[in-house]
Amino acid sequence: MTDSALLHRPRRLRQNSAIRRMVREHALQPADLVHPLFIVPGQGIRNPVPSMPGVAQLSIDEAIRVASQSQNLGIPAIILFGIPEVKDKDPSGSDARNPDGIIQQAIRAIKKSLPDLYVIADLCYCEYTDHGHCGVLRNNPQPFQNEQEVDNDATLALLGAAACSYAAAGVDMVAPSGMMDGMVAAIRNALDQQSFSHIPILSYAVKYASAYYGPFRDAAESTPTFGDRRSYQMDPANRREALREASLDIAQGADMLMVKPGLAYLDILRDLRERCDLPLAVYNVSGEYAMVKAAAAHGWIDEKRVIMENLTAFKRAGADLILTYHAPEAARLLQEGYLG
Repeated sequence: MTDSALLHRPRRLRQNSAIRRMVREHALQPADLVHPLFIVPGQGIRNPVPSMPGVAQLSIDEAIRVASQSQNLGIPAIILFGIPEVKDKDPSGSDARNPDGIIQQAIRAIKKSLPDLYVIADLCYCEYTDHGHCGVLRNNPQPFQNEQEVDNDATLALLGAAACSYAAAGVDMVAPSGMMDGMVAAIRNALDQQSFSHIPILSYAVKYASAYYGPFRDAAESTPTFGDRRSYQMDPANRREALREASLDIAQGADMLMVKPGLAYLDILRDLRERCDLPLAVYNVSGEYAMVKAAAAHGWIDEKRVIMENLTAFKRAGADLILTYHAPEAARLLQEGYLG
């Protein structure tokens, strides 16, 4: 080895925790996290989700307790998924637009108890329809396909109505996730016409038809009764299409963009960060969470380190916000000074 080769020793800046912390390029903090909550009717309810250890369906009173704990950990925001009773589900998902629906009740109660907590409402119809799809259905004109399909344009007006209902209840942000063409424009127009122009839209602009959503469908009770969602969610093989989807949502007035899922789509997140100056969110989805929990339960991984490594990867790829079921445990680790 020549003398000149010894001039460059990157290990000099890795020798101990102090210098590693000083030169760390990306720093995760609790303010980067958004905690997803599943809301069900009733009181005193915590229904554990078997495929997501540590996650439960919560009645509104329990959700307030969990949200308060998250806020005390420095987590600034939650995102709500409403799960109405089976009897309240119908073909058009009317409970999503009901002023006294489960999500509207939750928004009002949480904002009353925790006014400084930022409340985001997921805006989709899969939890509210009796068929489990993300919009209203129509007869499929294509032969040899499912007899019914989601009617994109008929769903747009319903999304706008639900968004206005959430805004009237006091939500801080709406997050449409159904991947309907034109959804951002329809929601923006509806909000603006009802004097809710101050409500921002976090669009699930790039949402793939992913196998990583399995545990979520258990938690949200939203498994389709027929077919799947590949006709409106994106093909996992497509990259350029993600840029087109994001561009369309930007042009329609989205305030923030989401990539979902996270780990298998870090390249997409990076692509958007390099081409887009809007804030970006990423969803660390249920299957990603469940795999970490399952491996940790068998002692196959160091759970704390894997959680922090995954969340840091999202930051490194360009995410400003991370929606994750790990939010409370990650925030605790950060408060304790743990960096992995």
